[in-house]
Amino acid sequence: MEIVQIVGFGLIATILIIVIKQKTPQIAFTISILVGAVIFLLLLDKIQAILSVIQKLAIQANVDVLYLSIILKIIGIAYITEFGSQVVRDAGEGAIAAKIELAGKILILVLAIPIIQVIIETILRVLP
Repeated sequence: MEIVQIVGFGLIATILIIVIKQKTPQIAFTISILVGAVIFLLLLDKIQAILSVIQKLAIQANVDVLYLSIILKIIGIAYITEFGSQVVRDAGEGAIAAKIELAGKILILVLAIPIIQVIIETILRVLP
């Protein structure tokens, strides 16, 4: 099971980081970022499989590729924002982490405007 390997890797890295943090916090922080990146890389094939399935479902449902692209970008922004804000928060910078989260939310809203517009237009067509 891949999750056991990932959790094991994370636990070992955490123990290493705790030991190193006392003497050299900068190296511990760097290890933390690298571990996060490695875990992300381990999941890339799964992410690709998910994207492939979503694309196939969208084609079968005759969903406009533009909307699918927007939704995938929104999901990407959400994950990247979460990862970035957690790293910054781990570094002790909660205020900057909050600003990263705010930026992510605003960018998601900007990307969602075409979808919101279509929904409102559809509702207006349905109403008498």
